[in-house]
Amino acid sequence: MTFKYGVDRLNVDIVNAIADGSVKAHLCQEALDKVNKSRQNVDKMASSDKAIYGINTGFGPLCDTQISPEETHLLQKNLLITHAVGVGEPIAKPISKLMLITKVHALSQGFSGIRLEVIQRMLAFIDLDLIPVVPEQGSVGASGDLAPLSHLFLPLIGEGEFWQNGEVVPAAPLLREHGLVPLELHAKEGLALINGTQFILSHAITALTKMGYLLDLADVTGAMSIEGMQGSESPFRAELHEIRAFVGNVEVAARMRRFFKNSENMAAHQGCERVQDPYSLRCIPQVHGASRNAYYHLKELAEIEMNSVTDNPIVVSAEEAISGGGFHGQPLAMVLDYASIAAAELGNISDRRCYLLLEGLHGLPRLLTSSGGLNSGMMIPQYATAALVTENKSLCFPPSADSVPTSMGQEDHVSMGSISGRKLNQILGNIEKIFAIELMYAAQAIEFRRPNKCSELIEQNLKVIRAKVAKLEEDRLLKPDIDAMITLVKSQAFTVN
Repeated sequence: MTFKYGVDRLNVDIVNAIADGSVKAHLCQEALDKVNKSRQNVDKMASSDKAIYGINTGFGPLCDTQISPEETHLLQKNLLITHAVGVGEPIAKPISKLMLITKVHALSQGFSGIRLEVIQRMLAFIDLDLIPVVPEQGSVGASGDLAPLSHLFLPLIGEGEFWQNGEVVPAAPLLREHGLVPLELHAKEGLALINGTQFILSHAITALTKMGYLLDLADVTGAMSIEGMQGSESPFRAELHEIRAFVGNVEVAARMRRFFKNSENMAAHQGCERVQDPYSLRCIPQVHGASRNAYYHLKELAEIEMNSVTDNPIVVSAEEAISGGGFHGQPLAMVLDYASIAAAELGNISDRRCYLLLEGLHGLPRLLTSSGGLNSGMMIPQYATAALVTENKSLCFPPSADSVPTSMGQEDHVSMGSISGRKLNQILGNIEKIFAIELMYAAQAIEFRRPNKCSELIEQNLKVIRAKVAKLEEDRLLKPDIDAMITLVKSQAFTVN
């Protein structure tokens, strides 16, 4: 398939497919006409004696200072240079690429007044894999992501840096190598480029891509722990969830029922004396399901945002450009903070299941070793999960609840959504490590239920684990095993559906 910028609708799958090259994206005639018409409108307003914000005036607190047509080019260049004040380590190259793709889509809708030549240069960057380097810190998510977007577009004017073979290199030599002459920005273009939420949005897309898999893996991991504990299937019965029908809860319960289907191990303890399991086992649909609900909410809002125009002002005719707050990051910032709590909870409940598996209950040996005393077995990896869940709790403070005025009070309420997006991805990285340890524990526990077999899906995932990590017989260095498990999780090696 092909995607038409500025015309078709993006979603998480499509934007990722454009980024990895499996979907081709281009500007169709409809988008070309919209872009050119919008530019004509800006040119007319730029030559007017009437002060129109962002077109023939200064910016922020200088919005009442009118700029002459002769000074326009320098103003736009200065805008990029003065706002490129990001600090910290660079964001990952794929996130910068998502920023480019989503910005092209927004600009191609014909409300930004940018020249076609500028958009085509951005498309050349994508096609040639000339991905700009963007520092991770410095955006308050107010006029959008001013500092990150300024860095993203410095190479348009021959400044800034690109990624090349994993290294940061100056943009100018690479531009010359590809025969690309730096552009001179015209009226409104600098502002159109650096106003917007593409830094926040691209972190949201990255988080959604990872979180979708981790939600599925959370259910598989929980099911494996239940198999190891020989827990009950009854908390997942459809009747229970039909009368409290949250979408995520119902979905998780159905998945759990599927994971236990035809399990010899589950059938082997039917009618046992245990009345009920601890919450971390029997409340999986409620906890994992609530996290799914948050994920769906983030996905809904992110997909609205990736099809929105978020720069300022918005060009609506040859006489009018509306200055408003379409760049404000709050709509994504708040839901990113909600998703951070949801992701952290997946780790909290996973750590509790790790602890349960070590307690020596229901036929399992303490610390998952049959020769405890001389051997510590799997006692200590749970220390790591405990540390990780506390780290995640500390990352759950909502940046969107904070605001620090900037721009001499002109931007007196900001979203801090860039921090929300970065923190969600940090939390998800920690979740990968927590799940890696629980999966290692669950596999060890299931060994003590042999010769009983589990369902086909769980047995398949056990083979994936055992191909990298052997059953623990006597104490050994577990760090290589944990690292191998983390690699399996990060590479999405497990079957989750």
